[in-house]
Amino acid sequence: MFKGILIDKVDGALTAAVSDIDEASLPEGDVTIAVEYSTLNYKDALAINKGAPVVRSFPMVPGIDLVGTVTDSSHSDYKAGDKVLLNGWGVGEGHWGGLAEKARLKGEWLVPLPKAFDAKTAMAIGTAGYTAMLCVMALERQGVKPEDGEILVTGAVGGVGSVAIAVLAKLGYQVIALTGRPEEREYLQSLGAVDIIAREEMSEPGRPLARERWAGVVDVVGSHVLANACASTKYGGTVTACGLAGGMDLPSTVAPFILRGVTLAGIDSVMAPRELRLEAWRRLAEDLDPAKLGEIAKEIALSEAIDASAQILDGKLRGRVVVKVS
Repeated sequence: MFKGILIDKVDGALTAAVSDIDEASLPEGDVTIAVEYSTLNYKDALAINKGAPVVRSFPMVPGIDLVGTVTDSSHSDYKAGDKVLLNGWGVGEGHWGGLAEKARLKGEWLVPLPKAFDAKTAMAIGTAGYTAMLCVMALERQGVKPEDGEILVTGAVGGVGSVAIAVLAKLGYQVIALTGRPEEREYLQSLGAVDIIAREEMSEPGRPLARERWAGVVDVVGSHVLANACASTKYGGTVTACGLAGGMDLPSTVAPFILRGVTLAGIDSVMAPRELRLEAWRRLAEDLDPAKLGEIAKEIALSEAIDASAQILDGKLRGRVVVKVS
């Protein structure tokens, strides 16, 4: 038996509790892992508190991130004792995830824990930080350079936004942070943001084209914020879209794309190929100041995760939430 958060649905009622789970209940996979740390992301919070549309089958162990030690493997790339991590691949949605002391997964989903990071640090980065780096890499591929102008980061107090600001600032970009929590100004400036914009300035319907300002954008909000970001991006600039915290809709026009040559680059961290994952983690080891993680990440126990997930949905937690599982 091992401890884990188990989400279930009985007679239409959703339940989520820290439970004793029989190892025989673990799903199919060729690598079994003793989990040390996981995380709480927005998607995990939705799964724990609302179930649908995140959870695709019940019962489910949530947790889209994990890091731990291989205890048993029939996969050629891994053996007992190896340190590994996982982000995405539908884990915590359709396959049991990381918010439990044990996990059984497909070896092709795993990557070795980079030598630059210990287990806790890797989860302080987690899917949010790995997604942030995918956004930065996409901006670079499109030729966005520090000298081109300001970079807007939306949802700045969240995990993706926090890591994106820290990485972009270290790389020499001028970062403007968009947030609905102006009281976090000092925190955002400590990460490297040079200015703060209130979310209200971009959360209402805007014009098809606005004054050109951004050389690039990292957006986790979607909806009107993303539409307004596109409308105010400079000629030839790039907007990366990786989230929908403000809504799945995109009430925009084609004007930014056909009149200013703006690129809207979609960022998917869930099914990204292994090569891209390895490169993102390599870049994180180089371009993320480890000292910033102390400001970004907060550690909690597995027993605290359910309450913390509700706080995430209420916008009361900032940065990364690392869950000590073992």
